Parts: sequence; C-alpha cells; structure tokens
Amino acid sequence: MKKVLITGNKGYIGAHLVSLCKEYGFEVIGCDIGFFEGCHWDSIVPADEQWEMDFLSIDERKLEGIDVICHLAAISNDPMGELDEKLTYRINRDGSVALAKKAKKAGIPLFLYAGSCSVYGKAGSLDLDETAPFNPVSAYAQSKVEAEKEISQLADASFSPVFLRNATAFGYSPMLRIDLVANNLLACALALKQIRVLSDGTPWRPLVHCKDIARAFIALIQAPREKIHNQAINIGGNEENYQVRQIVDKVKQLVPQAEVVYTGEVGADPRNYRVSFDKLSKTLPDFKLDYSLDRGLEELYESMVKKKFSKEDFESDRFVRLRRLKKKLMK
Repeated sequence: MKKVLITGNKGYIGAHLVSLCKEYGFEVIGCDIGFFEGCHWDSIVPADEQWEMDFLSIDERKLEGIDVICHLAAISNDPMGELDEKLTYRINRDGSVALAKKAKKAGIPLFLYAGSCSVYGKAGSLDLDETAPFNPVSAYAQSKVEAEKEISQLADASFSPVFLRNATAFGYSPMLRIDLVANNLLACALALKQIRVLSDGTPWRPLVHCKDIARAFIALIQAPREKIHNQAINIGGNEENYQVRQIVDKVKQLVPQAEVVYTGEVGADPRNYRVSFDKLSKTLPDFKLDYSLDRGLEELYESMVKKKFSKEDFESDRFVRLRRLKKKLMK
C-alpha cells in the first residue's frame, strides 16, 4: 500500500484528492494549517492521519516511510499573492523548495508539485506547450516559476519531481471556491442576477475541473518513473480553452434571467494564454478528462440551487480565499 502525504488536503483540490487516494487503496496523511476551517460546502473525507500544522514546520523525520508527496498547499491565486508578496514567496517558493529537499533526504522517490498555467502569463502566442517561455504577471505566478526551477535541480536517480501546470480550476468541490473565473461568474449570476465581467471578455483561459486535477495526481502516482521524471506537464484539455466571454455565454444558458454586465474595471487583462495539452495525452495516454466546462458548470449549478446559494454566501468570506486570508492576517 502506498503512503501518500497531501499538503493542503482540506482545500479545494485536496478534498477531492484525499477521497480519490482512499478509493485507490492508498494510505493518506494530510497536512493542513486549517486557514479555511469552517469554509466547507459539503462534508469532506478525512485523511487516515491528519497533521494540523503548517507544512513549513514539517520535520524531515516525519517524512520517513512516505512514498509520495502531493504538494498542494500554497498562497493559491493572483489576488492572494498580491496581498503580501513576501509571504507568497516564502510559502510558494521557499517553503516548497525546503519541503522538496526534506523529501529527498527522507528517501521519498516522488514529489508531485501543484503548479499553474499562469506561469505563461501574458503570452506572445497561443497554444503554448511546456517549452513556451515563462511570462508571469503576478507574484503568485512568479513564485511558481521559481519553485519549479529550484526543485527541478534536485532531481536525480532516486528523486523524481513532477510539475503539474494546472489550467484554471473550476467546478464543484466540498471545499467550494467562488474566486475562480467560471465559478465566480456562475455564483454571481445566481446570487445577484448579474454576470459581472471585470475585463472586456476577450482573454483566453484554459480551464480544468478541480476533480480532474486530483485525478491527474492519481495517474502520475501510478505512472512509470521514466515517463514522468523531472517533467513539467500542462494539466487540462485542448478543447477546454475558452475566452472569458464564452464562459459568460455558458453561464447565461444556465441562468437566463441574469443580466450580463461588462464592467471593464480591470482594463486590459494582461493574463491571456491558450494552452496545449498534447504532452499530457502522450505521457498518460489512458488519462482523459471526466469533465467538460458544460458538464462541470451544470453540476455546480445543481449543487448551488439545491443548497440555495445566496447573496450572503456570495459576499461572505467562506468561499473567497482572499477574504478569509485577510481576516486571518489581521488577527
């Protein structure tokens, strides 16, 4: 039985990953600082063993006997990264590199790092593959770039880091978030009867369901080492690249009474990237996405309607990580 450590196991993706790991018969250790305690949308599956602590404080000796680390814990999006850039680099870059070094010393052979397609940032071309130049436009994205580079240098015959450059996540999770573009547009439509678009709607975004990200972790845990050793892999699907206005149209189909409002308040959004996922298909030929944007939005819509997602929910800090983090930092 594989023993898997998941950092950030009580988060948006981590909640799915714990459940899937247990379905596959893995022994799961969770490490979570608990910043988002009380922010659940539904009940979550507990880890077999839970470390209620900051992953920065993990002692190397605690890692002995673990087969793989799935490192999800991070300051997890652009707005949160801008709130405190020093903290973002300390956690996302320095903390991640330190954890990888501890993992290597403890003899853990596989280190799966949750990266982001946002490393491509303001792209000079479309259909970007893993060889495309980095062009980050935020502290969050830059911290992911630098962590990748430093952790990659640790790779050797006994230590295999793998970098999952995840498309923008969306969809239902027991630890719901509405601060992600597709989820936000749907939540706004249901709660406010408006679909508020802060840009002009033209930027491209690759999207991937949060559960499909978790499934990609499972596939990589099971993959032959020689196929994935020290590789960066974009996680998503070629058909799941959308302009923001296309996401708006799909939300409008689900909530036809909602008014579309282009506020344009952020001006020209510098984040504009369409991504190629060919390498994922070649590396893991049996891996296919379970969710399209249509299916994922329909599932989330049904959950929100059933649980009567409200204006109060939309404006609270339960489902917006930046609001919750601000509250924690102010204490």
